[in-house]
Amino acid sequence: MILRRAVLALAALAPLPLRAQPGVDRPQPRLPTEPLVIVTRDGRRLPFTVEMALSTEHQMIGLMFRPEVKPDEGMLFDWGAPRESSMWMRNTITSLDMVFIAADGRIHRIAERTVPLSLATVSSNGPVRATLELAAGVTERMDIRAGDRVLHRIFGTAP
Repeated sequence: MILRRAVLALAALAPLPLRAQPGVDRPQPRLPTEPLVIVTRDGRRLPFTVEMALSTEHQMIGLMFRPEVKPDEGMLFDWGAPRESSMWMRNTITSLDMVFIAADGRIHRIAERTVPLSLATVSSNGPVRATLELAAGVTERMDIRAGDRVLHRIFGTAP
């Protein structure tokens, strides 16, 4: 009985890194969401609900360990000001489409079907205001291309 209490007391004193942590061995809780619309070159309006990754902590974890991303959802990484965006898929277990968006709300570049668990860098190849992560294949299926316009409050174009 005394040995059991001692073991329980030691377990309670274990450092936090030994306990489960978002981004290390599980996903982060769902972030606050906002509406976002992509307007294609032929005028189609494609609505999405996106989680907002605004803090550095949320941006570092992103969609890690999420088993899926629904076709009408995603995560928007707001960099605050235009900059080169370099992403990776470490601990991301599902493939994604990465949409790099310029400060004026135009899609600058799309990286389709990124490789899960890869440490390879996926770059915007130029300054962007935000990066949008969508389920793999969504950009191809919905015919979203560079030059299409993104409507969202961070671009001054709320949907």
